[in-house]
Amino acid sequence: MTDTQNDKMLSRKDGAVGHVIFNNPERHNAVSLEMWDAVDRILDDFEKDAAIRVVVLSGAGGKSFVSGADISKFEKERGSEEAVRHYNERIKVVYERIHQFPKPTIAMIDGYCIGGGLNLAVACDLRFCSEKSKFAMPAARLALGYPYSAIKRLMDAVGASAAKNLMFSAGRIDAGEAYRIGLIQEVLAEEELESHVSAYAAKISANAPLTVKAMKLISNEVLKDPAERDLAACDRLVDACFASEDYKEGRRAFMEKREPQFQGK
Repeated sequence: MTDTQNDKMLSRKDGAVGHVIFNNPERHNAVSLEMWDAVDRILDDFEKDAAIRVVVLSGAGGKSFVSGADISKFEKERGSEEAVRHYNERIKVVYERIHQFPKPTIAMIDGYCIGGGLNLAVACDLRFCSEKSKFAMPAARLALGYPYSAIKRLMDAVGASAAKNLMFSAGRIDAGEAYRIGLIQEVLAEEELESHVSAYAAKISANAPLTVKAMKLISNEVLKDPAERDLAACDRLVDACFASEDYKEGRRAFMEKREPQFQGK
C-alpha cells in the first residue's frame, strides 16, 4: 500500500505484522521531510489497529535500509537556520515516536545503514541484517550536528566506546563487526533475511500483547534518567497483565499443554 500523499513510503499489513517500507531506492532510500511525515501517518494507522502487534521497518531495492537524509533536498529543507531547526525538530519527533512506539519494532537491514538510517535502526527495538550490510555515522565528514537524543540511543544500543568509534571516525563497519558490538541481533544470508524476520515477528505476535506492551514501556523507562521515569505507568501495565483474560488463558493453556490464544484483553 502506497502512502496516499507520498509514493516514497509504502506500508503493508501481513497478519499481525505491519510493514513500513522506505521506497526511494534510486537514492539508497535517503529520506526527505515529506517521507518522515508519511512515516508518522503509517504509524498512526498501525498504532490504532489492534490486530497489528509488531512493526517491521525496511528499505526497498535490496541495496540499502536507509542511507540518511536526502542531500538533494538540503537547499529546500535545510538551507537556512530556521529550516534546519524545523527539519531537526520534525525528525526528532518521528525518531522518538518509533523509539516509544507501544508495539515492538524491528529494523530489517539489507545493505547500507548510514547516518539517519543508523539513527532509525537504533530507534527500533531489534535489528537483523544481511551479510552484505554496512553501517556508518558520517556526520563528522559533513559537519552535521547530532542531538543528545540520537547519540543516547546509539550509546544505549552499543555502549559508549563503540558509539564514539562510529561517531569520531565516521568510518564504516561491516555486518560482522555490527554483530560483535551488539548493534545487530543476528546476521543472515541475504536470501534468508526476510523469512527469518517474518518468522521472528510472528513469534512475537503470538505472545501476550499486554505483556509485550508492558515490557516495551518498562524497558524504555529503565533507560531514562531516574528522575524522568514514570514508575506508576509501569505498575499500571503490570497490573493490567494480571487482571487480563489473557492471563487466565495463559494459565489454562499451560495446564492443558497447548499453545495459548491471546487476544490482548
